Amino acid sequence: MKIKHFFDQDTFTLTYVVFDEKTKDAIVIDPVLDFEQASGTVTDQSTKLVVDYIKQEKLNLHAILETHAHADHLSSSQVLKTLFPAAKVMISDKIKLVQEVFKKHFNIDYLKTDASQFDKLLTPNEEVQLGSLKLKAIPTPGHTPACMSFLVGDAVFTGDSLFMPDYGTGRCDFPKGSARDLYASISKNLYALPNETRVFVGHDYSPDGREMRFETTIGESKKTNIQLKASTTEAEYVSFREARDKTLKAPRLLLPSIQVNIDAGHLPPSEDNGKAYLKLPLKPVLSLV
Repeated sequence: MKIKHFFDQDTFTLTYVVFDEKTKDAIVIDPVLDFEQASGTVTDQSTKLVVDYIKQEKLNLHAILETHAHADHLSSSQVLKTLFPAAKVMISDKIKLVQEVFKKHFNIDYLKTDASQFDKLLTPNEEVQLGSLKLKAIPTPGHTPACMSFLVGDAVFTGDSLFMPDYGTGRCDFPKGSARDLYASISKNLYALPNETRVFVGHDYSPDGREMRFETTIGESKKTNIQLKASTTEAEYVSFREARDKTLKAPRLLLPSIQVNIDAGHLPPSEDNGKAYLKLPLKPVLSLV
């Protein structure tokens, strides 16, 4: 099995192409669609790199996997789906909870909340055969209720749940997020994997200016993760995580990302003038009136 990473510097996101070198069966995890917020311009340069690699290696793309509905970048799953129609877009079945929350938050009348926009909903610990690749969907809620990590061979792709040991774990202050849930997800589900299991993270923010890194192991995480070691108690982690989250700003692309990603990467439908629009909820905090 070979794993090729693609790093989007603008959003610090890792996209992975995982494939069997013999059969050429492949999956893509967490693809990025480029978005320039000031102008509303949507482009596919990041996706083109992935597509070119798939074509170069003559891969048979079976699935496009989302670890969750991302809050920091738009998904290019539908671009890939258009180019590779046989590939199925997959996400946790708990995505319905996220859709319900944000349909109300953005007042999006066109959004279905039955997750029918996705080709397959993965249930906790479900195993799926994708050509010669076998996938196990490990539930890792906490960052969002719909987070899943994907175990393929000796590698687990942890999305925003578990990062490199010197950065820690994902934040838990999004709607229906829970530090207590994330503690259980990591300590009981991820840390139960063999120590030699390779860990591929969903983002890397290069703490202290180090070079970008994206791969560690379960054993190393259990020993040295600065926020959640194997020895860390639930109370210690929850206290730290909740205090830390209160200091964090909202991700730069939170509002556009969520609107697109809960709809399986579909851009909003065009309105009667032929243009599509994303919504921006206002929170007036006025001290003079």
